[in-house]
Amino acid sequence: MATAILGGLVRSGTPGANLIVLDPNAEQRARLERDFGVRTLAAADATLAQADAVVWAVKPQSFKDAAAPCAPFVGGALHLSVMAGIRSDAIAAATGSERVVRSMPNTPALIGQGISGLYGRPAVSAAERAQVEAMLAPTGAVLWVAQESDLDAVTALSGSGPAYVFYFIESMMAAAERMGLSAEQGKQLALATFGGATELARRSDETPATLRERVTSKGGTTYAALTTLDAREVKASFVEAMLAAQNRARELGDEFGR
Repeated sequence: MATAILGGLVRSGTPGANLIVLDPNAEQRARLERDFGVRTLAAADATLAQADAVVWAVKPQSFKDAAAPCAPFVGGALHLSVMAGIRSDAIAAATGSERVVRSMPNTPALIGQGISGLYGRPAVSAAERAQVEAMLAPTGAVLWVAQESDLDAVTALSGSGPAYVFYFIESMMAAAERMGLSAEQGKQLALATFGGATELARRSDETPATLRERVTSKGGTTYAALTTLDAREVKASFVEAMLAAQNRARELGDEFGR
């Protein structure tokens, strides 16, 4: 995500020299300097005091150790977190800034087709919300939520969501082979079907349920497939799976967000 944000900012016209990246890995610093023209630091120093916005993109378990040496320099900045599990209270306490926005992105952000759920603490102004939106615009869409706990649901739906889609694509590829096609043919058909159906749902004023019903003739092929899915309670199981993901997101917040 850090690379996606960096690349998006540079492509949208932000000079690389205006961006500072802190990374202890020398090889990574060299790559970032080469690819994006950014300035890099191996360790926190007073250079960070120049930043009006700080993006946190470290592993949750590493956050406290990463934040401690930065805190003396970044208390006056806006903070955007793309870390899972670290709640805004913990970020505010570790950085000395109440101006914290949490983001829950997903992997299609890497190709500019993602969506990020956003929560801003009360101290974040409307102008700063717009600043965050501009920073994330190259990665895809954004959706603000009213309370921080809603990010657990966002995590379950869109954060983990690409894996659900890949899971169904895998299943369609397996079915293709069972029916005499190749796995590659199944993949081609599945990808085109998911992409087309998603775009149809996006453009249509009708609900997904109505669109589904339009494809389903009683006694037909789609009816046979959906009846089988209903008999095995796939929809109910899918809902339960996402509730399990939401609960796990809450648990991770309890674990890392102290």
